[in-house]
Parts: sequence; structure tokens; C-alpha cells
Amino acid sequence: MNKCVFLDRDGVLNKEAGTYVYRPEEFIIPDGVPQAVAMLKRAGFKLVVVTNQAGIAKGLYTRQQVLQLYEIIQQACKGALDALYFCPYHPKYDSESLSRKPGSLMLEKAIARFGIDPQQSWMVGDRQRDLEAAKRVQVKGIFINNEEEQAPDYAHFVAGNLLEAALFIVNQ
Repeated sequence: MNKCVFLDRDGVLNKEAGTYVYRPEEFIIPDGVPQAVAMLKRAGFKLVVVTNQAGIAKGLYTRQQVLQLYEIIQQACKGALDALYFCPYHPKYDSESLSRKPGSLMLEKAIARFGIDPQQSWMVGDRQRDLEAAKRVQVKGIFINNEEEQAPDYAHFVAGNLLEAALFIVNQ
């Protein structure tokens, strides 16, 4: 069985803009992200991005634009990310989806595809819904502090950024 770190995108791998990020010029990778990803990869973790992308359902951007930003983060991280799962749906605009966090289907698909052991795995996210999805599949959660939400009680650790979260994970 493999161990994995599931990574939310906005607010974890790139700076949260407060609006939908879909243009390359607005996709800002914070200092420490490539180092954190490299550290987790060296420690033997699969690295899977799981992200809600409701802007697709709202008609603000396309799936291709999401993939373009994934390529930017992949280049910055020297191809260390193993997969991208994104949910393009929103219940107010098109349909309900078990993939949309706090649903756990994106994580479940990656667990099946990569033979992941949830007990050895982590989710790093900046929203309660990220950690709720992880909790549903018995993956430990790390909450990245933000100004909009409090860390849920079931967070295993609260970090200021991905590098701090990665240091915590590798030292467990």
C-alpha cells in the first residue's frame, strides 16, 4: 500500500485570490511550495491534487484552463505531482456531485487507482470541506490557516503554509 498527501489547490499550492483563479498571470505559487512538494516526494508520498472547480459550472473558465494551471504547478515542482482530480460541478449551476468536497469521491478514486493506505495518508487544505472529505475516508487532515474559516476540531495539525505542513508530515 502507498501513502499519499492529498493537496487542495487554491490556498495551498497557489495563493488564494478571493476570486476564481484561472489565468496564468493570477496563478501565484507561494515561496516554499516546490520545496514542500519535493520533501514529501522524497519521503515516499504519492501527491494528488483534489480541487473543487465550480467556476467551470458557472461558465467562468474551462477544463482546459484548469489543466493549464496544473501544468504550471507541475513545472514549478519538477513533475512531482502524481495526479490531478477536479470537480467541475456546482449544485446551483448544473448538478450535485459526490466528487465535490466535502464529498470524498475524488479521494476514493485516487485511493483505488494508486493503492493508497488511508491510515498512512494526509489531506492538506484551507477549508473545512477539504478536511471533511478526508475524514470520510479516514485520511488525517492538516488545515492551512486562513482569514475566512476556523480549523475544524478534527484537524490533526494547523499550519501556516504547505511547507510547515510538509515538515510536520515528514516528522511523524
